[in-house]
Amino acid sequence: MPATKDRTSRTSRTNRSPAASRPFTLWREVLTAYAAPALMAGTAGVVTGQQDLAVAACTSIAGTSAVVAFLVGSWLRHGGQPRRWTTTTPRVALTAALVITAAGAAALLGWFTAQWLPAHSPIPATPWLERLRIDLPVSAALATTIVTLRWRSTTTSTTTTTTASRA
Repeated sequence: MPATKDRTSRTSRTNRSPAASRPFTLWREVLTAYAAPALMAGTAGVVTGQQDLAVAACTSIAGTSAVVAFLVGSWLRHGGQPRRWTTTTPRVALTAALVITAAGAAALLGWFTAQWLPAHSPIPATPWLERLRIDLPVSAALATTIVTLRWRSTTTSTTTTTTASRA
């Protein structure tokens, strides 16, 4: 009898999604958005001997990820009341729309910084400026995807729980 009870409680714990059991907390998402790419790209830079990648990991790559995670997460939360269309639009469509928007804006910023800024200011063109053309949109796309999917999984479960408790 105790084995059955243990197996049942273990099954109910494993069926729950880890994302659904934890609420969407913006500061935690931003911290993760900074730390994950900084550790991964920084480790890759150290292992492969690419000093510029190791430096970019903690600056342009992780910094962009954290800023985008904050902006997208804040926009999605919308003061605690999500916009109706963000909760009713299919998850893939919402994610794709936000990724295209964020990556496009980051690509424009990367182009502006790498191309236009050295041509119109005393800032010299350097290799790290050229990295921004790739670092910014890739970081923005990854951070937007992760934050949107995490947010959507928590709002879906919250909406389902609220609806079920009202019935």
